[in-house]
Amino acid sequence: MATLCGLFGKKRQWYYANRKHEVSERQRVKLLVDMMGFYRLCCPRIGGFKLFHLLENDLGREVTHGRDSFLKVYESKGFKLKPNKRRRTTDSKHIYKKYPNLIKGMTALYSNHIWVSDITYVWILGDVLYLHLVTDAYSHAVLGWRLSDSLEASFTLEALRMAIRTAQGGNLCGTIHHSDKGSQYASDAYVDCLIDHHIRISMTERYEPTDNAVAERQNGIFKVEWIYEQEMYRDKEQASAEIKAMIDFYNNRRPHMSIGMKCPMEVYKGEKPGKNLWKKSL
Repeated sequence: MATLCGLFGKKRQWYYANRKHEVSERQRVKLLVDMMGFYRLCCPRIGGFKLFHLLENDLGREVTHGRDSFLKVYESKGFKLKPNKRRRTTDSKHIYKKYPNLIKGMTALYSNHIWVSDITYVWILGDVLYLHLVTDAYSHAVLGWRLSDSLEASFTLEALRMAIRTAQGGNLCGTIHHSDKGSQYASDAYVDCLIDHHIRISMTERYEPTDNAVAERQNGIFKVEWIYEQEMYRDKEQASAEIKAMIDFYNNRRPHMSIGMKCPMEVYKGEKPGKNLWKKSL
């Protein structure tokens, strides 16, 4: 070995030092791959930038290295995402009173300033379920949710009541609740609950997704990063358990680019959001 190293003008210690470094690099890459695999199990469509942020916090820069180095491993090991089409949902007409859009041109300035609500479809074997959501627009935290087998307003109301409980006595006087014009949101019981808690009522003027952009964006995250990547849920029980875990990860672990890679529940509870970094995911 000393002779071989000497041919390259190196000492024997150089070979063993570099051999040790190569083993260390293999271990580093294996750890990154294992951790990326773990987070992809938790959130099947989480992107490279968010994975880098998570693993930098979990493992430190000495393991992740810089972002470019991390992304080389991310892409070379087959973790780069392929584009995925999203499906859209619509609502129907009804006879209830419709309310004006109070948030047009407005930006949420603090937690409980603006809540947005929506309902999206979740397919299971042989049937379809409905996921009712209430989200804080400032932090993007899911405050209330309910998975149901029908579009009855009572289930939408349960999601709202869960959001009110999550607020834990926070001042909701003047909070704006924004939704589409769906009959669930205009129903007597739903409107009465909002009025009882001094929450102002706002509805979309048209049926365009941009009229309820935060809710639509969140629906897209849940479907593209989780639901579409799973085998179709067997039944309501499995769907409910997995969606509960999905929302918990989204609220408390998944960094959100529009709030500076902070987690939604951190911002909802008072942490100042960072700079909006949103752009097309890696």
